[in-house]
Amino acid sequence: MTIISPDIKPAAAPGASRVLLAYLRRDRLALAAAIFLALFVMAAILGPWLVGDAASRLGLRQRNLAPFSLEHSWIYFLGADTLGRPLLARLIVGAQSTLGIAAAAVFSSMLIGGTLGLIAGYSERWYSHMILRLADVVMSFPSLLLALIVLYTLGPSITNLVIVLAITRMPIYLRTARAEVLELRERMFVSAARSMGAGPARILLKHIAPLVLPTLITIAAIDFATVILSESALSFLGLGIQPPDFTWGAMVANGRGYLSTAWWIAFWPGLAIMLTTLSLNILSNWARTVADPQQRWRLQTLRKAAR
Repeated sequence: MTIISPDIKPAAAPGASRVLLAYLRRDRLALAAAIFLALFVMAAILGPWLVGDAASRLGLRQRNLAPFSLEHSWIYFLGADTLGRPLLARLIVGAQSTLGIAAAAVFSSMLIGGTLGLIAGYSERWYSHMILRLADVVMSFPSLLLALIVLYTLGPSITNLVIVLAITRMPIYLRTARAEVLELRERMFVSAARSMGAGPARILLKHIAPLVLPTLITIAAIDFATVILSESALSFLGLGIQPPDFTWGAMVANGRGYLSTAWWIAFWPGLAIMLTTLSLNILSNWARTVADPQQRWRLQTLRKAAR
């Protein structure tokens, strides 16, 4: 007969962060994507402080300098553009602009669209139908065409660019939040809160919104890559932020006329856009797999295959 001492405590369950890290280590592709995105965020935050004004400093002797040259400083490792500015420094500074615009647009669209979706899903009054019709009007226009019309009318600027990107992505969060609320408002805990005298605002903010927020955050992570591509396309067309500020899309536009003589001017920012959006898509697919208990077994299979 085995006697269990009362002094022996059961092993503590691993924390959520350790569990997520374990799942991430089992998927090597998702791990590589997470590492790249971490480096991307660090470059956007710390990079401009490290490179200083090198991204805007002219160097006419280094005009169209080829990459991997050892004759100059390490800052010219990826080459230089038509004005002799180092591409490595411009990639680092452009990462901050690209990330900042995309983050502001995604957060704004999630906040506004999620709030309107909560109202449209819980209320059955006339304004809930008006909110849905507003979303239908926005979705009836191609997002890039709508952005071109608005930016051409209002003029290109960072504020207008964020507003346009937020408006074009807002219906996704609105419809998702409404669908979640339509299901949650019929549950017992909402009926109990209503019977105890809780008002609609309290029920939405305290009981329903915390359950809808994880879904909206997941969609925001997936939508981040789409917003980066949209911003790059608008900057490529000259309707993004204007000089002296720049993003990766503007760098591609500056190098499109030199593809035959200095391909690296447009290649490196284009490669950065591709790798960033690819990493975001890979990581979002991994997050979907982890969040779904019926799909989580795939990570177990990956671990056995790695062995």
